[in-house]
Amino acid sequence: MARSTNNANPKGAVDPDVPSNAEKNPDQWVTGDESMTGAQASYLRTLSEEAGVEFDETLTKADASKRIDELREQTGRGIDH
Repeated sequence: MARSTNNANPKGAVDPDVPSNAEKNPDQWVTGDESMTGAQASYLRTLSEEAGVEFDETLTKADASKRIDELREQTGRGIDH
């Protein structure tokens, strides 16, 4: 089997010019309309308490993700400074 001599992008490396699914808009998630996960609910409850806002247990996965981002920005939690 011939081996490539091009080491610019070794097997398994992420090509920085190819968009990542890891940063897909929650509105485009296939399962975004399902109920939020237990982990999302737990983190969102904590963030809601810290921000002094009501926790909404009826959010979908996509809406919970967006709300988490909003509350992280508001509280400064998990944001690199």
